[in-house]
Amino acid sequence: ESIRFLEKLGAPFLLIIGLGLLAWAYVRAGGFGPMLSQPDKFADTGALLSFFFPALTGMVGFWATLSLNIPDFSRYARSQRDQVLGQALGLNTTMPLFSFIGVAVTSATVVIYGEEIWDPVVLMGRFTSAPVVMLSMLALAVATLTTNLAANVVAPANAFTNLAPTKITFRAGGVITGIIGILMMPWKLLADPTGYIFTWLIGYSALLGPIAGIIIADYFVLRKLELDLPALYREGEYSYSGGFNPRALVALGLAILPNIPGFLGTVGAIQASAAWMKLYDYAWFVGFGLAFGIYLSLSKVMPAKGR
Repeated sequence: ESIRFLEKLGAPFLLIIGLGLLAWAYVRAGGFGPMLSQPDKFADTGALLSFFFPALTGMVGFWATLSLNIPDFSRYARSQRDQVLGQALGLNTTMPLFSFIGVAVTSATVVIYGEEIWDPVVLMGRFTSAPVVMLSMLALAVATLTTNLAANVVAPANAFTNLAPTKITFRAGGVITGIIGILMMPWKLLADPTGYIFTWLIGYSALLGPIAGIIIADYFVLRKLELDLPALYREGEYSYSGGFNPRALVALGLAILPNIPGFLGTVGAIQASAAWMKLYDYAWFVGFGLAFGIYLSLSKVMPAKGR
């Protein structure tokens, strides 16, 4: 309940910050005309597309985590209609708005300060009014904390709890998640936006794409949206081999494999060819498609018991 309360608290704070920055940029830059008048920096359409599709893959990877773990939240919905409407209205309205605010305000900083400032913390540091800075930073801190608790703590905390239900509580799982999150030093990832998008986001999209492909192939195609609820908690068709689904593991490994050379080339571990690097630009889609097809094929050749 506390997590859900904090999630509800975070959205208004983010909206207040976003609309406040947009209003400030509108006034200081002299309207939307100057704000949105900055030309693009791509030499031609080819240069735009070569940047667009890897960036698209990175954004799909960004959302792939919540997409796979949305049952942690949707299971509390009273009906299927409630969760469909909640996601459709909540995500398809706020995210385009926040994206527009980010682009518009960043573009306005070029007009106002003569340089692009995409980080809201850096931008707020340019304000001269101490009360405004203090209130803005407080709102940003609350919004960041509450949003991350809901988006980045609930799912891994549940996962750690499921590893050892009698030993790890949800609270302990959250603490473990927090410790690992600090040890990963995420501030270093965000220090370089290019590395964050094209190395980190695309890198783990290569892992999450195959997982999504397997889940969708199994639930939507093979099981036709039907699950045997009692069998989830006893020996049966979901027991597989010692608790592991070998078809899923094989599909996962084979689907990840083609993206490894591109990832190693991106981090500088090897000199990957242009073909591997281009394939890596579509890591989530490549992994999803391969895992989807391989899992369906293996399930036809070696169907699980109870199918």
